[in-house]
Amino acid sequence: MDLGLTGKRALVLGSSKGLGHGIAEQLAAEGAHVTLVGRNEDRLRQAAEAISARGAGTARYVAVDMNGPEAVDRLMAGLADGPGAIDILVNNSGGPPPGNISAVTAEDWLKHFQAMVVTLIETTGRVLPGMRERGWGRILTVASSGVIQPIPNLGISNTLRASLVNWGKTLSLEVAPDGVTVNTILPGRIQTERLEQLDAVASQKQNKSLEEVATANKAQIPVGRYGTVEEFASVATFLLSARASYVTGTVTLVDGGAVKSR
Repeated sequence: MDLGLTGKRALVLGSSKGLGHGIAEQLAAEGAHVTLVGRNEDRLRQAAEAISARGAGTARYVAVDMNGPEAVDRLMAGLADGPGAIDILVNNSGGPPPGNISAVTAEDWLKHFQAMVVTLIETTGRVLPGMRERGWGRILTVASSGVIQPIPNLGISNTLRASLVNWGKTLSLEVAPDGVTVNTILPGRIQTERLEQLDAVASQKQNKSLEEVATANKAQIPVGRYGTVEEFASVATFLLSARASYVTGTVTLVDGGAVKSR
């Protein structure tokens, strides 16, 4: 199936590793020209070179700390063709620290809201005019299955990512007539460095081995295992494609059936 992504210009936040990197790889494999974004310039350079070497699409990068002040301004200034040239935006941010939600301070709420919500909304606002002018655009926000079924010990993520779901739905209604789709994708337990970190925290907290923690987690997933980055990225890439032109305002779970509700 031709996904109609050849020559499209994509901006993928948080793409030096993990889920964002997986999406960037698959977009480029379909012929898109991808801009990677992250803090670690060495990791970004290696990732961009590896993606470009495969042939179909190309990759370049902007090294910027999206948690820092004036992050969006620095990102926009680093885009080779400017924000108006972006056809595809993947909103993806790092996960906040685990812990009891009752212990989160007002200062922490504001800090993480800026990094996880405001920054993504501001980035979208910068690239959206070009999409609407051309009559074609794809915006996909990576959130978490915790917005539907809250994940214990991840209260900040459960709370703030839920706001992005409703923002995305509202935006989708406004821009649908302009040929721009806005969707949200919710990863469950996907095998990434972030998941390994969370399992390590649980291991210490529960005084269990990593293997015991992982086995218990997998037992709660109907398919009986953690998902792969490639599986997750395949769903994301379809939602970002020309083939998904009649799909907007949706929330898509990629969780192996773990969430109990519809």
